[in-house]
Amino acid sequence: MVEYSIELDLIFGSLADWTRRDIFKRVATREQTVSEIASHYKMSMAAISKHLKILEHAKLISKRRLGRQQLVSATPLTLRGVQDYLEQYEQLWNKRFDALDNYLKKGE
Repeated sequence: MVEYSIELDLIFGSLADWTRRDIFKRVATREQTVSEIASHYKMSMAAISKHLKILEHAKLISKRRLGRQQLVSATPLTLRGVQDYLEQYEQLWNKRFDALDNYLKKGE
C-alpha cells in the first residue's frame, strides 16, 4: 500500500472542513477574488483568510495578485496523489467484492 505521506495528510486535513471543501469547489470552476469567495459565507475576512491559507499550504489553491486584488484558483494536479492513493483501495475492494460475488454464486 501507500506509505505515510505528509502531503496526503495536508490535503485530507484541509478538505475535512466543509467550508474549505466548498471554497475549493467554487475556485475549481473559475478563478475568484478573495472578496468574491468571502461573499458566500457569514464569517469574517480573517476567517476566510485562514481557510485560504490552509488550502494554499496543502497546495490545493494558488493565489496571485492583480493590482489590489488577490485572485484564487484551484490547483487540481495536487489531487493526483489523492487519486492514486484511493485507486489502490478501489482495486482492493473490487477484488473483495468480486470474491464475495463468486462465493455467493457458488452457494446458490
